[in-house]
Amino acid sequence: MNLEIHDVTATNYRDILQLKVAQSQKDYIETPYECLEDSVEWKQFKPVGLYAEGKLVGFAMYGFFKGEGVDGRLWIDRLLIDEQFQGRGYGTLFMRKLVETVTKEYGAQEIYLSVYPENEGAVRLYQKLGFQFIEERDINGEHIMVKP
Repeated sequence: MNLEIHDVTATNYRDILQLKVAQSQKDYIETPYECLEDSVEWKQFKPVGLYAEGKLVGFAMYGFFKGEGVDGRLWIDRLLIDEQFQGRGYGTLFMRKLVETVTKEYGAQEIYLSVYPENEGAVRLYQKLGFQFIEERDINGEHIMVKP
């Protein structure tokens, strides 16, 4: 399967805004609009569209935050797969692709993400890929996981 990650640009911005998660997930993640607004405030975030076989299926953000931890922290954030594409394994495929992408861009290092523990599907996915909970929470109260 051909998976691609593309920057959010004027060309795909409107399509990104149309992405939606399932109703049961809305309490766990911001809308694409809110995510893109946050990326304006937090310049470290790089918002990206997730494409499978040339079709937009999801969204994520990632970036390196110099002021966090001892030497800064590399984050993958806001992973969402559109509701019409859920249940097809795209979450796992794109999380692997994102880990590969950030490692190429920033070098091998720990990768951080945050999640609500009640979001059991996401927690299982992240644990399957080697992420582990640490005893920290982010500014929104989400629990932080790290992949060594």
